[in-house]
Amino acid sequence: MDDALTGPAGRLPAPPPPPGASANLADILERVLDKGVVIAGDIRINLLDIELLTVKLRLVVVSVDKAKEMGIDWWEHDPALSPGTRRRDLGAENERLKARIAALESQETQGSQETRGSQETRQIRAAQETQEE
Repeated sequence: MDDALTGPAGRLPAPPPPPGASANLADILERVLDKGVVIAGDIRINLLDIELLTVKLRLVVVSVDKAKEMGIDWWEHDPALSPGTRRRDLGAENERLKARIAALESQETQGSQETRGSQETRQIRAAQETQEE
């Protein structure tokens, strides 16, 4: 898809502005997305040499094509961002729930048959006891 002359979109990359010329926002954004920018930093909050909080920041700003080249594609597998993944997950969960409902209903049917049988047995015993009296 890419070759030595064209970028990921199949077009020639924009030449850098000549020295002393100002670049517009579109040129800057295109260069940033094409090349990428990494911003990293750590924030630590200490009180009397006791570390209370540490925040590590890592920010990568690139185009989607460049991110895929780098092996970053987490959005394709995130159910909140990828509708196909979400549908598959919901379908699998739906099938598991249907199987669970069927198993519970079969247990309920077996239990109600056993309950009816034990009720009938009790009624027969009660009738026999009243006849003996």
